[in-house]
Amino acid sequence: MAAVMDYFRSCWGARSRAGRRGKKGSDAAGRQDGLLWYKDAGQAATGDFSMAVVQANNLLEDQSQVESGSLSMADPGPQGTFVGVYDGHGGPETSRFINDNMFHHLRRFATEHKCMSADVIRKAFQATEDGFLSVVSKEWSVKPQIAAVGSCCLVGVICSGTLYIANAGDSRAVLGRLVKATGQVVAMQLSAEHNACYEEVRQELQSSHPHDPQIVVLKHNVWRVKGLIQISRSIGDVYLKRPEYNRSPLHSKFRLRETFKKPILSSEPAIAVHQIQPSDQFVIFASDGLWEHLSNQEAVDLVQSNPRNGIARKLVKAAMQEAAKKREMRYSDLKKIERGVRRHFHDDITVVVVFLDASAVSRAGWSKSPSVSVRGGGVSVPANSLAPFSAPAMVSSTY
Repeated sequence: MAAVMDYFRSCWGARSRAGRRGKKGSDAAGRQDGLLWYKDAGQAATGDFSMAVVQANNLLEDQSQVESGSLSMADPGPQGTFVGVYDGHGGPETSRFINDNMFHHLRRFATEHKCMSADVIRKAFQATEDGFLSVVSKEWSVKPQIAAVGSCCLVGVICSGTLYIANAGDSRAVLGRLVKATGQVVAMQLSAEHNACYEEVRQELQSSHPHDPQIVVLKHNVWRVKGLIQISRSIGDVYLKRPEYNRSPLHSKFRLRETFKKPILSSEPAIAVHQIQPSDQFVIFASDGLWEHLSNQEAVDLVQSNPRNGIARKLVKAAMQEAAKKREMRYSDLKKIERGVRRHFHDDITVVVVFLDASAVSRAGWSKSPSVSVRGGGVSVPANSLAPFSAPAMVSSTY
């Protein structure tokens, strides 16, 4: 009965952080349609935005948020827009923790520094990492598998005409920039990715672990750090950062044969600082579930050639259509596959598109703007569970 009630509650609309339910006929706090959650249109301090999340895992491991208005606790203080995309793995605990804490830490450090900066963002990442380490420390004795839960972390902050992109993992931020001479909108990737499939990432790992010939291993034709994980940076994944958590009772498949003296993975984000130009049209923030099926330019072309309203949902649909095509099946049939089983066809996919409206970007900085707080939703499940959760099959949907 509890599972049935959770399922029906999910159909009445996701909650925003303020606790409002999505109203029928509007997507004020987002709408739920089967495994798809979406907010077709929103207004942030720096321009319009659109969000969409489609669930594939039994428990949604992607989390996301858009926060707009004050970026500090001071008054007056910096104003702008914050975007977070958190792609979890091994479970939803880390991505949920980041969703609950990253923006709070950013505001705290912006208050201390009296400004927004790359250093503020870097400190927010470290505080979030430290906080999750405390959770692992407290729960280790009763739930040791939490040491093997982690999350990629992509953050974008737009403030005073500057766009900060911070990334740990393989989510991606892509800018659409207008080339006036041709009228074409070209894709510019703003985030650096940390995945062992890239030669430069393998070289970085080998350079920082010169005495470990097995720091990266080609396993089943995929490069993995210690033969276990593809990404080299993340929040969480404590079992590859602290040797005291890489032992029994952690499951044997996560335990290394030899101990390690320095962290194998890092939580340090790569940060890019971009001065927004009048030709900059929009930024697509997405988990790798999108980029597995669409190239940067394909995604930018789709945004440029369609209305703003619902554009994130359209990107999710395009990725799912590609996933169906690769498996030689119809998109309509793919939509009918339940969560959990769906993961064999595509990953959780999160997309946030933020439009850079020139007048709004120039105004946002220190002038007050309305507050916006929206979190990407999913099928309603218990807030704290590593164990698989079963519920009735999702109804047929229209996305």
